[in-house]
Amino acid sequence: MERPVPLVVIVGPTAVGKTAVAVEVAKKIGGEIVSADSMQVYRYMDIGTAKPTEEERQGIPHHMIDVVDPAEAYSVALYQAQARRCIREIWERGRVPLLVGGTGLYVKAVLEPLHFAGAGVDEAFRRRMCAVAREKGPLAVYRLLKEVDPEAAERIHPHNVKRVIRALEIYHLTGRPMSQRLQELKEDPPPYRAVLYGLTMEREKLYRRIEARVDEMLQRGLVEEVRGLLERGYGPGLVSMQGLGYKEMAAYLRGLSTLSEAVYLLKRNTRRFAKRQFTWFKKDGRICWIDVGNYSSIMEVVQEITTGAEGVLKEASKSN
Repeated sequence: MERPVPLVVIVGPTAVGKTAVAVEVAKKIGGEIVSADSMQVYRYMDIGTAKPTEEERQGIPHHMIDVVDPAEAYSVALYQAQARRCIREIWERGRVPLLVGGTGLYVKAVLEPLHFAGAGVDEAFRRRMCAVAREKGPLAVYRLLKEVDPEAAERIHPHNVKRVIRALEIYHLTGRPMSQRLQELKEDPPPYRAVLYGLTMEREKLYRRIEARVDEMLQRGLVEEVRGLLERGYGPGLVSMQGLGYKEMAAYLRGLSTLSEAVYLLKRNTRRFAKRQFTWFKKDGRICWIDVGNYSSIMEVVQEITTGAEGVLKEASKSN
């Protein structure tokens, strides 16, 4: 039987302070960080994704950052395979893996037996559904999904057109709902002995932090970063360019809004995104929540996590 790998997981909404906490935890326990952020996988997209700088990383290795070009297709299945490989290699080097990020589906893909193989691809069907979404709007294809797989529709945001179309494609190819296939295609769970922590804070304080972060991104050159991407041929229709910050600033640079309108939308959309992150993670009963507002310093939060992770690390060291 494969020995379980200890895994410290730190999740939470955007701007709550995951990066700073995770770096300090890694320093204390000899760890390396595996990013669980669906935007930080893209190269050249640094400011808008709040990608940690070299200074912020403080020498701690970070993985699953800058792995694909903004024009390349990327999927949860690819992330799952690559992140799991990183985790195994970190442990084999005698270090402790930390999975850190706010993309709930990425975290779920690492920790749970999500099976993405076997359904196949139908490019013509995808093109037809994309045309429907363009001509009639995202809700048109979402309504189609609700008809054939209401369970999957409950889990997918109506405007996540890519995932909605993939769920419809699975039904089209197999004649069965995606939710049913996921139940049928069970595999053994990955061999992790995981301890999960979620960082949270009072909602209005988080929203103020989000607005301050957006202001900081603008000062650091977010508009220039997006302009550079557009000039290099990364069009607004790319999945990567639909990310927070890029979508709003691309609209401004194309003359579809003023800068003040774009900033307003970015702040509003980021607040809404944080709310969806809360909703996703609150459903996971394994997560031990830490309200960072109840601690006087970041190091107290770090101590809470490292103390809680000690048991998992000791058990792993015994099995080795």
